[in-house]
Amino acid sequence: MRIYEGSPRKDFEEVFRSIGAFLDQRRMTEVLLVEAPDGFIVQGLVVTGSTSSTWSDTIGTQTKETLTFLDDDIARFMEESAFRVLGRYMDEQKPHDVFFFEQDGAFVVRLLMAGQAGSRHVLAEFTRDDINEMVARGPALRHQEAATPSGGTATKAAK
Repeated sequence: MRIYEGSPRKDFEEVFRSIGAFLDQRRMTEVLLVEAPDGFIVQGLVVTGSTSSTWSDTIGTQTKETLTFLDDDIARFMEESAFRVLGRYMDEQKPHDVFFFEQDGAFVVRLLMAGQAGSRHVLAEFTRDDINEMVARGPALRHQEAATPSGGTATKAAK
């Protein structure tokens, strides 16, 4: 399976997380996923046409949908992983306000941080290599958090 140029795949975790996020938006259930030579075929049940108004509720109609995710589609979903890892970084910093932009796979982030001396802006730059490294570390961080007993906190890796 080719995800995107220059990125060898060792496991399916990020691919399935990306596809799963799309399926969650569609509220698809009873999912069947099959790998094909050029991507994935997904089949499942969705409810269409459900509405709610003041006078009545319509349950909708359950239909079976079949979707094809080509390698290029998966690559586009994988680009969203950059936003996920940046979001994780921002959550760890606990900013009050966020501004960021992307250019050619690199990101500049401006965070408004509050402290005892008042608020201040902090700038951070993430190159394409930084983002790829953060994405690669993502599964290990999720496994580390899952292994932490409830009530405890996991040690988080700093950038």
